Amino acid sequence: MAPREPVAPTMAAMNPGVPAADTGLTSAEAAQRLRDDGPNELPQTRRRTLARIALEVAGEPMFQLLVAAALIYLTLGDRGEALMLAGFVALIVAITLVQEHRTERVLEALRDLTSPRALVLRDGVQQRIAGREVVRGDLLVLGDGDRVPADALLLTAHDLQADESLLTGEAVPVRKRPVGPGEHLPTQAAARPGGDDQPFVYAGTVVVDGQALAQVLATGPRSEIGRIGKTLDAVEPPATPLHRQTRRLVRVFSVLGLALSVLAALLYGALRGDWLGGVLAGITLAMSMLPQEFLLILTVFMAMGAWRLSRQRVLARRAATIEALGAATVLCTDKTGTLTENRMAVAELLVPGAAGPQRWAATDGALPAAFHALLDTAILASEVLPIDPMERACHALGRQQLPGGADSAGLHPGWTLVHEYGLSPALLAMTHVWHRPGGAALAVATKGAPEAVATLCRLGPAAARQWLDAAQALADRGLRVLAVARAQPAGPAGRDWPAAPQAFDFDLLGLLALADPLRLSVPAAIAECRSAGIRVVMVTGDHPATARAIAAQAGLDAGGTVTTGTELATLDDAALAERLARGTVFARVLPEQKLRIVTLLKARGEVVAMTGDGVNDAPSLKAAHIGIAMGGRGTDVAREAAALVLLDDDFSAIVGAVRLGRRIFDNLRKAMAFVLAVHVPIAGLSLLPLLAGWPLVFMPAHIAFLELLIDPVCSIAFEAEDEEPDLMQRPPRDARAPLFSAGLIGWSLLQGGLVLAAVAALFVALLQQAVPEDEARALAFLALVCANFGLILVNRAFSASLWATLRRPNPVLQRIAAATVVLLGAALAVPPLRTLFHFALPRPGLLLAALATGLAATLAVDAARRLGRSRAVPLRWRVP
Repeated sequence: MAPREPVAPTMAAMNPGVPAADTGLTSAEAAQRLRDDGPNELPQTRRRTLARIALEVAGEPMFQLLVAAALIYLTLGDRGEALMLAGFVALIVAITLVQEHRTERVLEALRDLTSPRALVLRDGVQQRIAGREVVRGDLLVLGDGDRVPADALLLTAHDLQADESLLTGEAVPVRKRPVGPGEHLPTQAAARPGGDDQPFVYAGTVVVDGQALAQVLATGPRSEIGRIGKTLDAVEPPATPLHRQTRRLVRVFSVLGLALSVLAALLYGALRGDWLGGVLAGITLAMSMLPQEFLLILTVFMAMGAWRLSRQRVLARRAATIEALGAATVLCTDKTGTLTENRMAVAELLVPGAAGPQRWAATDGALPAAFHALLDTAILASEVLPIDPMERACHALGRQQLPGGADSAGLHPGWTLVHEYGLSPALLAMTHVWHRPGGAALAVATKGAPEAVATLCRLGPAAARQWLDAAQALADRGLRVLAVARAQPAGPAGRDWPAAPQAFDFDLLGLLALADPLRLSVPAAIAECRSAGIRVVMVTGDHPATARAIAAQAGLDAGGTVTTGTELATLDDAALAERLARGTVFARVLPEQKLRIVTLLKARGEVVAMTGDGVNDAPSLKAAHIGIAMGGRGTDVAREAAALVLLDDDFSAIVGAVRLGRRIFDNLRKAMAFVLAVHVPIAGLSLLPLLAGWPLVFMPAHIAFLELLIDPVCSIAFEAEDEEPDLMQRPPRDARAPLFSAGLIGWSLLQGGLVLAAVAALFVALLQQAVPEDEARALAFLALVCANFGLILVNRAFSASLWATLRRPNPVLQRIAAATVVLLGAALAVPPLRTLFHFALPRPGLLLAALATGLAATLAVDAARRLGRSRAVPLRWRVP
């Protein structure tokens, strides 16, 4: 490799203080520049401030109803009631602000985590950091699919092309090259985006081909995209299916509630002659029927779900993904780095010998001279700045075993890489052409799939069979096998290059086998998928024998059949769909063939999760219901196309995400069932007195008190519930099934109806026994609160008994229960609060009767649940 041309003087003139050393900045220098220049990000204009959240709260119907009720009480001269409602208004605003602000902070933290990553050289070591941490002077290592994090000057580049359409609107990639010897470095103003052969790369653009080392010149608002005033604020995503369902249900209940409240106000005013009282009664009924908690619960569950996923080193980039996780039926996974540890190391080398191939194993010690050419050529056929684990393994072995070091500069001083033939679907081999100094001679090195390199070497049938059999024997042991060859063409460098490497006359040097051990957690994770009804399919570019060996170690039943990409290309859609229905291992699959696999699986009604890491994987990741990109080795293009990003590239993390997705959906159903059930007795006890001529049970203050309990219980207590014991023993849920199914709505109405009947019966009995109105109201309110907590206990688990549920720990629920007891006790025991709530201190005997009513309602609901899960009830109407 030719020494890098000195560019430091010119760069220093443009950007004083920027070092040119190959080791990059030190950690201390980077930290100081981050403090001086600020994060590498553009101004965020769409963040939700506290003021904006407060305006949104003021637009909520519940808020407006409370304000209206407070004004009416003030008009009637009841200042105490008006002040209490005003206090509830302030409390609702405070709780909502705190909760929404915390949610916004969680989402903001997740946005930071999912921002593009950058590979930089610091302290002489390659490090992958968040794009916002890149600073002026950093050395960027760029490769295919990387999003450039900042404006930078190229130091070295090989066949680099960049998509600058974000800045220019022109979709055609442009060539990039560093400044050559004796050339003048253009100013950034003169080298505008969109031109070919410029030495600058720009923030926000994407590398579509080649590799480069570049030095950062400008970050954040000082970059090109910052100067021209563009922002990277994301477009508002469309509503997810659950959001659409929830909004529809909220609209239905809101229209129904408002219609009934108007009717109730007219009825009250006409029958009792008190029109202001009628308006208050109507407001009370409207408040009792507005299910404003639903959307809040859904938002909190999705935000907390994304946060819980992030703690498992999985980043959710879209809320819809969390909804889909529990419905996944097929997991299409890569092998390298996902099922395996992605710690490639050269295990064996094979070279030709008089009596057959000679073998060297990594455990044999020093590498004999006969193997040096094989390893040397493998390094020459690798990238100069290797990112691929196999190429890094070759360089690492070279540093240990070859004289002069592994990098081509140490082995071959003055050599220059003059041309590169990349991997292609037609030829699974990479070829580099090098110019040797002191003459016009060239050296050509290639490495790739054994069958591809055997074709390049034009081996006879017998020799080809001997080497392919040797490669097969290595692959059968789970090793990744590459063949290596070289050519020495005549002719000066820089002349017309052949269109393809087949024009060179290659000599086979031997085979290089690499080991990548299976992750220890994979067999258990695959077994868990099997028990959960999720089929795992391996889709890899590796040799079929290697794929089969790893599948056997992982516990995937390949059935002895491995479908190759070549076979896949010959199958029509019907035949491939049939193969996909029973096949579990697909090898030598090209990235573009993954899209076809995803499309056909979706056509069969499967909910597909697909992993990927390369630029060409982006279409299949976007097409899958759950696209999963590798955070460690994946490209930025793949990460941006995916819905999930695995920070540790570990298959078990996918299974953990599915488990969490199922838990979130389970707990969401529990919370929604509870909320719907609670509104039935609240609305019923607001409406029945108007129809039956009883004294009012509830007033706006009581509804506000109950609603303040519902929100935190549902959005926090249910979200914190542990998973069900059979969570991963059930088949995946039907993705088309609505959250608010007929069974769920029927079960909620039944629960609420039983509580309504119990509390209404208590209230009527108390009135018939001539218990004062305020005391009867206090006892009915107490019974309802107790029954509501009984509903929480019943809905905490789908299958556990009520006694088992009571013993199941949930610290959040315990804290909420304790706070509720304190608040309720204060409302009953503190005289000023009793007056505001229109309560009277209950007698001990009646107090026990109210508690017994709440307990009886709870037991009745639990009995209905046990009956509802029996086979005597039609499946559609069974308790969820």
